[in-house]
Amino acid sequence: MITANIAAIFERELNKLAEEIKLYTTEESIWMVKGDIKNSGGNLCLHICGNLQHFIGTVLGNTGYVRNRDKEFSDKNVPVAELLNEIEATKKAVVKTLQAIPDSDLDKEYTDFPIHLLGKENISKFYFLTHLVSHLGYHLGQINYHRRMML
Repeated sequence: MITANIAAIFERELNKLAEEIKLYTTEESIWMVKGDIKNSGGNLCLHICGNLQHFIGTVLGNTGYVRNRDKEFSDKNVPVAELLNEIEATKKAVVKTLQAIPDSDLDKEYTDFPIHLLGKENISKFYFLTHLVSHLGYHLGQINYHRRMML
């Protein structure tokens, strides 16, 4: 029941990510940066997808996804259709993986994570999934702000 709820939250937030990308007035505005804003909505979208497909899809679900974090921030002018496809692929990988994890596994250690980001050495799968949902929400808010600033 817990993993099903976590999967539902990820699905809801990834659906919101797709909505945000669709709400940009032009494809060009997705990739614009100005002033102190250094990451475009498009790059944040790619970053969210790469992050989740790696830390949930590959690490927990053995999907075989290979992450290129640098490319998440260096790619530019990816068409909206490709961004939406990436969001959909991410959603499928995340939901499928989480649906296969029994609640009893949530207390088990999650070993493949950047310790420097969390300041802890031993964390549970539940702890890291909670971190990932927070990370998604943080960047989703940045995308919403970026979209409105680019009007």
